[in-house]
Amino acid sequence: MDPGSEELGNRRSVLAGAARFAKRGATLVRLAFPTTEIQRYGSIAIIYSTYFYELEQRGKRTSFSGRITEVFVFRKDPWVNPGWHMEPTTSSAADQ
Repeated sequence: MDPGSEELGNRRSVLAGAARFAKRGATLVRLAFPTTEIQRYGSIAIIYSTYFYELEQRGKRTSFSGRITEVFVFRKDPWVNPGWHMEPTTSSAADQ
């Protein structure tokens, strides 16, 4: 589930959103996870984080921050991330 969307996300919607992002000429200029806690229950890990990211498009920067919960499942060798939930707390635009 992504902020600002009324639909539940899936792999297809995430990849389509990434393609739209790239097509608009936007760039990710900063990404940070200031606080992260992990709880592991056997082959399942739940990650709770705060996040901050900044995007730039046509010289204009926009910042976003919030909280995210992610679920990871250990399957033989790799950890798989079947889903997450983002909860935005702020969004602001600043001309650079």
